[in-house]
Amino acid sequence: MVHILGATNSLFNQYISEIREVNVQDDSMRFRRNMERMGEIIAYEISKTLQFHSREITTPLGIANVSVPKEQPVIGTILRAGLPVHQGLLNYFDKAQNAFISAYRRHHKDGSFDIHVEYLSAPDLTDKVLILCDPMLATGASMVLAYQALMKRGKPRHTHIVSVIASSEGLDYAKKHLPESVTFWCGAVDEELTAQSYIVPGLGDAGDLSFGHKI
Repeated sequence: MVHILGATNSLFNQYISEIREVNVQDDSMRFRRNMERMGEIIAYEISKTLQFHSREITTPLGIANVSVPKEQPVIGTILRAGLPVHQGLLNYFDKAQNAFISAYRRHHKDGSFDIHVEYLSAPDLTDKVLILCDPMLATGASMVLAYQALMKRGKPRHTHIVSVIASSEGLDYAKKHLPESVTFWCGAVDEELTAQSYIVPGLGDAGDLSFGHKI
């Protein structure tokens, strides 16, 4: 299943507009905060899909029955661009365990590239709910490789894939190579992908916009 939050008019679209707007992107703190805000909104939407149970809560005046989540998910993030979205998810799932994956493009002289997973830190995922986020789902290959690497830590009961902006090609690739049960949460889906695998109109390099240019 694919949920596209930007397809429905809400405050979410204000944050989408600001992370895309070239004149606003100069403010890296605002860019990171908007990514974090969208992570918070998506966390709220994902929370509706979790299992809940009723608890008796003692107030100063009596007892209240409140429906609360039975468990916290595991939040997984592809470094480094995913960190602001990860923080937004963690702000809401504040007792969640966390996983981190380093995936990067190794470029060749002919302009092609391979994607390599270099680092993985994760708890046992067996029968857990996994939320795996990367702000840009371009080709989809990084997400698929990250998911496959995480499966070495156990099979989750359900997986949610979070991307702020996806390409239609990358989304199709991920849907083809990930289990049918995976749920996708996207802010927007763009149709074009350049020869260098950048999403158009997209927003540029989310990692650089958040944390500065790399060499």
